[in-house]
Amino acid sequence: MRDKLTKAMAQLEADSQFRHALVAMTVRNSTSNALVYAHNAAIGVAPASTQKLFTSVAAFELLGGSFQYSTTFSYQYLPDSLQEAVLLVQPSGDPSFGSSRFAGTQPEKIIAAIAHSAQQSPIKPKAVKTVVLPLFTDDLPGGWVWDDIGNYYGAGAFSCNWRENQYDLLLSSGKQVGDTALVAATVPVTMQQPLESHLQSAAEGTGDNTIVYLPYGAHTASIVGTIPVNEKAFAVSASITDPYNAFARELAAAMQLPVQASSVLLQAPVADNRRRTTTLFTHVSPSFDSLNYWFLRKSINLYGEAFLKTMALRQKGIGSTSTGVTLLKEFWKTRGIEPAALHLYDGSGLSPQNRVTTDALVSVLQYARARSWYNSFYLALPTYNGMKIKSGSINGVRSFAGYHTAKDGVQYSFAIVVNNFDGSAAAAVKKIFLLLDNLK
Repeated sequence: MRDKLTKAMAQLEADSQFRHALVAMTVRNSTSNALVYAHNAAIGVAPASTQKLFTSVAAFELLGGSFQYSTTFSYQYLPDSLQEAVLLVQPSGDPSFGSSRFAGTQPEKIIAAIAHSAQQSPIKPKAVKTVVLPLFTDDLPGGWVWDDIGNYYGAGAFSCNWRENQYDLLLSSGKQVGDTALVAATVPVTMQQPLESHLQSAAEGTGDNTIVYLPYGAHTASIVGTIPVNEKAFAVSASITDPYNAFARELAAAMQLPVQASSVLLQAPVADNRRRTTTLFTHVSPSFDSLNYWFLRKSINLYGEAFLKTMALRQKGIGSTSTGVTLLKEFWKTRGIEPAALHLYDGSGLSPQNRVTTDALVSVLQYARARSWYNSFYLALPTYNGMKIKSGSINGVRSFAGYHTAKDGVQYSFAIVVNNFDGSAAAAVKKIFLLLDNLK
């Protein structure tokens, strides 16, 4: 096998598309842990979303497969003024709160449950004013780029998340290439916000080539790029930068109440012994193993950032990205991965500044195989090229890490990361898969 992979790697690196690329690869026998093949295996490379494996496995250990987030909603009020109550939210950083991926987290279902609980309460406020208690200390990791954070995959992990912190823009294009394209609507409609369109119509079949930029030196966000001609409701997703207010607006609409000015305060209300608190509703998330399924299967960056901060909060008492990164490196150091092999900036791999080694990636895969929750972890991995592997992609980077059982029954754990390839990403991936076919 080593000779086959050595020959295949030489062919890959000789290809003009990889002439200026850095290719790193590690393959181990999953059963014996014997090293089968290594190429630049100890060199740090940008891993993209294969970095999620470090976060996923650590969270299985530190949080547990049955861990659930709980978000509690209460009224805080003065006994002699039941109409002056505020909705007190004790968040948990739950990334699935309001997600459409689970029956129990559907936004309409959660809103209806809270509204129903409020209707049963003797407290009848005149408006919805929400106070969210602090939990996490930051929203976005350092190292994320401006091109990403306005788009759905660049949504930050807040103390109180909502609808996976994303909403849809429905775009309408012209009949001719070069015609202006417009934002026709938002979904949900309560997400309407200032957004300047600098879109144009492009040829049929060109797909989504849009980027949403958050305000920088301006008062409104903007969307630039192209969509195909003759589209009436072309959907793209953008990030919600104020999920607290997004949630408050939807809840107020369901309760048929106005939203008070400054409806969200990122601090606890002023202590007042006269105030009373009564719990309205507690939402409990799906278990971690269910959340992790979507984290790996659909590579949802928000989930990774929330898991990282949750681990940090529970283990260190500080729910920040930097604390989570330190914790992650400490966790893997005690399991045999030297800290210098992990230069991390987030929990999802979105930052182009992240660097890990393929040796470290395979060590994570091997560690997971011996744990009681391995079946849940394995099930969450997507299938590409007939293999159970986590993929990763950012500009100039394609990576794959996972497991495969060959025809002769030998089981392999492997990782391959390519940085700085040239030309078509689709063509690069096909060539990488041809190399991986040697494991079959």
